[in-house]
Amino acid sequence: MNKNEIFMERKEALGLVPGFFKEIPEDSLAMEWNLFKRYVLKKDSEIPSKYRELIGLGVAAANQCWYCVNFHTGLAKLHGATDAEIQEAVHLSKFGTGWSVYLNGTLFDKDQFMKELQEIGKYLSKE
Repeated sequence: MNKNEIFMERKEALGLVPGFFKEIPEDSLAMEWNLFKRYVLKKDSEIPSKYRELIGLGVAAANQCWYCVNFHTGLAKLHGATDAEIQEAVHLSKFGTGWSVYLNGTLFDKDQFMKELQEIGKYLSKE
């Protein structure tokens, strides 16, 4: 697919060709468009659109990307996410990021972590 065909397909899918798409190097254009279609536009994904966008929002918040936070928040709302779900996705991102910083920063023993994780899993599966 050439650049013009990709841009025509983008315009048909999005109503316009966003400026940031026009900046993508031509040798990456088809690959990036295919990924965008698969992970943003695809309706019959294993993960429903609303949840994909909430995951994207959590990642964007952790990465502190203003552009991606706005993009994924807007699409999450478009797919039916409530303000409470958006807040929870961002809180989960903060929570997970905090534990990652703590565990990595203290060099917590990985073998101990995995052993305890397995024990917790066995205990919780009994409930």
